[in-house]
Amino acid sequence: MLAPGDRVAVSVPASSANLGPGFDTVGLGLGLRETYAVEVTSAPGLVVELAGEGAGELPADETHLVARALRTALEVCGVPWVDGGGDDSRGLRLTCRNAIPMSAGLGSSAAALVGGLGLGFALARGGELTEDDLTLVNTHAGIAEGHPDNSSASVYGGLTVSWMPSPATVRTARLTVHPGVEPLVLLPTSTRLSTSIARGVLPDFVPRADVIQQAGRAALLSHALTADPTMLLDATQDWIHQEQRRGVYPESMGVVDELRSLGHAATISGAGPAVLVLARAEVADVVVTEVRSWGRTWRVLRPGVAAQGLRVESV
Repeated sequence: MLAPGDRVAVSVPASSANLGPGFDTVGLGLGLRETYAVEVTSAPGLVVELAGEGAGELPADETHLVARALRTALEVCGVPWVDGGGDDSRGLRLTCRNAIPMSAGLGSSAAALVGGLGLGFALARGGELTEDDLTLVNTHAGIAEGHPDNSSASVYGGLTVSWMPSPATVRTARLTVHPGVEPLVLLPTSTRLSTSIARGVLPDFVPRADVIQQAGRAALLSHALTADPTMLLDATQDWIHQEQRRGVYPESMGVVDELRSLGHAATISGAGPAVLVLARAEVADVVVTEVRSWGRTWRVLRPGVAAQGLRVESV
């Protein structure tokens, strides 16, 4: 039973998905973290406090994605959602400090799901998250998203390859990124893109030749990211989603084209419009200098790889 004063905090990393040919299956945890905290109070109801990205846009009530995921986890654990009245009434204060840009292709919604689920399980377990809890978070978040690429990377950090053997099952392989790889994120300062719009332009059918090309490059991607970064340019070539979406993020595709022509492994991050460059560490500074020389309104982030995913923070 929860009691007033019980409190837990978690942090969860941003993620980039697809990485070129790994559509809906490959994710990379990035060192840009959201922090969420929940405290049991003696006043009934839910209070939501928001800071950072989206603070003036997101709902500050029980419809907030983190709050919904928190409620799901508590219900899974058999802990009542404490929003009622009565002599033993209790409530929750949820605090969200958001650092991940929204609608950019950096997994902000997946991070919210993972963070909310993590909060709920940690609160119910007395401030801890076991490996079994992480499996539950990975499953619930992947099912909610419909494709577990971003959410699995946020749960575990590092490089993940995920699949769904059934609509209610998520499996994830966790890989270690080669130390010679540095992810760079190029972020347009005034453009957002909803995932639903980006997915809506994809065709229902893909030519067999493109599927064969995609399968080969997806296999090569795992090798390049873990063992041989010199192969990243070829390994990040895509056939089934980036070109088909060119019309919804033409500026981003222009950046991808330009960087790839210079030999850098640039891709669209998730559904865009952010661009991910899987740079070899020895040329990362060169890429940053090149982008800044264009004089365009693009933010350059060097978040690094998140070696750890969802974690409980000290409170």
